[in-house]
Amino acid sequence: MSGKRGIRQLSLFEVAIILSLGSAAGDPMMTEDMAIIPSVIVFLTIILLYRTLTFLTAKRENIEKLVEGKPIYIVEDGMLALEGIKRDTLAKDEFFSELRQYGIEHLGQVKTAILETSGSVSVYYFPDDSVKPGLPILPKLYEKRSPKISISGLHACSFCGNVVSIQNDSHKCMRCESDEWVETLSSKRIV
Repeated sequence: MSGKRGIRQLSLFEVAIILSLGSAAGDPMMTEDMAIIPSVIVFLTIILLYRTLTFLTAKRENIEKLVEGKPIYIVEDGMLALEGIKRDTLAKDEFFSELRQYGIEHLGQVKTAILETSGSVSVYYFPDDSVKPGLPILPKLYEKRSPKISISGLHACSFCGNVVSIQNDSHKCMRCESDEWVETLSSKRIV
């Protein structure tokens, strides 16, 4: 009655509906003195509200954005999108883990990455001849971030991924004001 979506396609709202239905069905099964009729009424009400909301989200884009959310740009042009990482509470280690599953070593390989409303990540790559130096996302390399630069050269801001040439000294990122840096990687993607 609620549709034929797979578990990977369920939105947060749909998961809440399923949990509510489970709770409504479980209460009369666990408690002998509880009648089944109120649970059936709750069941039917939830399904009716769900179907109505599904119909409205198909007809109106603003209702869909309210219920489902909208995709968020996380990486643009090889750097973390500041609006995306500041607005949401997405932990970098979780996001970097998602990117590593695509075989990505550094942000310079990524043209665009979008966090979809389903929670999955869509990744668009730079062509191999356009890969540029970027922030390493491999744990051992990323953990070497430091405010002190010991080796001159290209370094990436550990917060936003902005790449600049830095000499042996401390430096603040002009893009996000962070002062921690990591030596960049410029390797091509291995497919």
